[in-house]
Amino acid sequence: MEDEEMERKVQQYLHRKGFRLTELALQEERNRLSTTSLSDVSLSRPDNDPARYYDGYNKLRSWAYNSLDQYKHELLRVLYPAFIHCFMDLVSEGHTLEARAFFLKFREDHELMHSRDLQKLEGTLSPLHLEEMDLARSLRENKFRIKLCEYSYELLLQYLQKTQALVMLGIINERIIFEVSAGQPSLISDDADVVALVGTSKDLAKQINQKEVHWGLLEDSVEERMEKALLDSDRAEAESKDADAEDNNKKKSSEGGKQGGPLNKKLKKDKLVGATGKNTKSETSMISAAPRVKPELTLPATPVEVEQSILEDLRNRAQLNNLALPSVSFYTFLNTHNGLNCSSISNDGSLVVGGFSDSSVKVWDMAKIGQPAKTSSSQGENGSSQDERLSSTSEGKRPYTLFQGHSGPVYSAAFSPFGDFLLSSSSDSTIRLWSTKLNANLVCYKGHNYPVWDVQFSPVGHYFASASHDRTARIWSMDRIQPLRIMAGHLADVDCVHWHVNCNYIATGSSDKTVRLWDVQTGECIRMFIGHRSMVLSLAMSPDGRYMASGDEDGTIMMWDLSTGRCVSPLAGHNSCVWSLAFSCEGALLASGSADCTVKLWDVASSTKALKMDDTKAGSTNRLRLLKALPTKSTPVYNLRFSWRNLLFASGALSL
Repeated sequence: MEDEEMERKVQQYLHRKGFRLTELALQEERNRLSTTSLSDVSLSRPDNDPARYYDGYNKLRSWAYNSLDQYKHELLRVLYPAFIHCFMDLVSEGHTLEARAFFLKFREDHELMHSRDLQKLEGTLSPLHLEEMDLARSLRENKFRIKLCEYSYELLLQYLQKTQALVMLGIINERIIFEVSAGQPSLISDDADVVALVGTSKDLAKQINQKEVHWGLLEDSVEERMEKALLDSDRAEAESKDADAEDNNKKKSSEGGKQGGPLNKKLKKDKLVGATGKNTKSETSMISAAPRVKPELTLPATPVEVEQSILEDLRNRAQLNNLALPSVSFYTFLNTHNGLNCSSISNDGSLVVGGFSDSSVKVWDMAKIGQPAKTSSSQGENGSSQDERLSSTSEGKRPYTLFQGHSGPVYSAAFSPFGDFLLSSSSDSTIRLWSTKLNANLVCYKGHNYPVWDVQFSPVGHYFASASHDRTARIWSMDRIQPLRIMAGHLADVDCVHWHVNCNYIATGSSDKTVRLWDVQTGECIRMFIGHRSMVLSLAMSPDGRYMASGDEDGTIMMWDLSTGRCVSPLAGHNSCVWSLAFSCEGALLASGSADCTVKLWDVASSTKALKMDDTKAGSTNRLRLLKALPTKSTPVYNLRFSWRNLLFASGALSL
């Protein structure tokens, strides 16, 4: 007899004899075995049925788009991870044509938010491509973290259970981590970090961000001493002016009765104008109020002449705010023919460096631009003076100093704080230290295994940090050829690096769309900032050390609070890569330079004040106000720099 017929006979016998409990137990056991076998068959994903991915995703997509408007934007977040893994599973099983058709059919749903990733995955046509591509490997090795409210999560579970969507259920269980919150669904405008690739640990980012960050300034710095002196002098001056104004007011009011009213108004108006013009201390209070911390690194001593120069610049510093915008000096590289990879400007704006694809580094002295070439006799009189910055060739004089030593394209260059040294990094995986006074290469640092994308000096010099294709950032000192610290943890290339103002931390931006903050003493990651939707290309720290700005490949700028790890203000003002960011010296303004050929100035002071007032409101964000957009016609902006005197310097390249 067949098994089914045997089971039917047994069930009839039990029913006829009245063994009700035994009959129910047998029926439950049979149902359980049939369900288990069905699940095993479905979850094993046989190679002979590629259509199940199309059907499963299409039904999930239709259900999400037809759900209630209040929860639709949350449920749609599940579609992108499901789409990506359906496509990659089809490719890994060898269904190339079906995978291609699936990708083209549903690609448009995700083009707006994930266009960069889709462009990279579009050429994936074989299982070998999945193993070789960094993005595909990262997607398959890690999980997506998605934020949903409690009711949206229950709706999703009910759909998966009722429809028996076992293929989608398997992908969601294996590839997605849900962060479920009680209450109402989040706003669409707050979707900055609701879908992110965070690794296999669910609480990794949360655990990291619980660590303490000492974001203040260094104790007894030159700037602090100068700020105290300026505040004391301005306070004394303001008090004397107020006393004189009150005396004059009393005299005028005693002389004429009706003239006292307009005179008082005029004096108040003059006082307000003076406050916004000469001594705008509401902006510098952001720095003076910052806490002081001790350095974790052994910092070099500042030479007396350098300290005097800094103090002089601080005395002459222009106070910037939303009413007083900076002057901008823009340096344009002409006829680069796509050969210029990077540029940088010294702190005082006197030197400009460019790194080129032919492995050369060129430095221009702005004081010598436009001057006629000097004769050899003048060179002989000056001996080894600054005229050595003009290099001789058989064709005559060149208006720049040529540094050669790298064996591959130069991707980053940076001046030391005082302009006496220059760092450059290259695709040859090395970093070179040059002297701008001797015009010579001093050291070649070897440690990275792949191209080095970025290198930056610390705010006090001597130490520097590098970012590489090998997914690590490293901290170096000028007197050691081996790195002092290696920061590992990013899931893709580390594209940019930036020092905190107190030198105790460095920040790194990566192609894995995250920004991380590292402790230089321990080498540990103490903050992970999630919210960007494309690779992070630029970073900047506010002068008081509390805030950090980051710019990505899509043109989005995000400002973060280092103490809480939250996004203060997402900015969507550029429509192309944000290559450079810079805070003004007192932190009132943020400048951004982009490949869309514009420099934009943002009002930071008003947003940070509003944030401090709304600290008790969880999840509140304040968007920075755009003060001014400065177009460059057709020149992409490579680098921005605020000088000690708050003049804004910018550089870009124009290929003719």
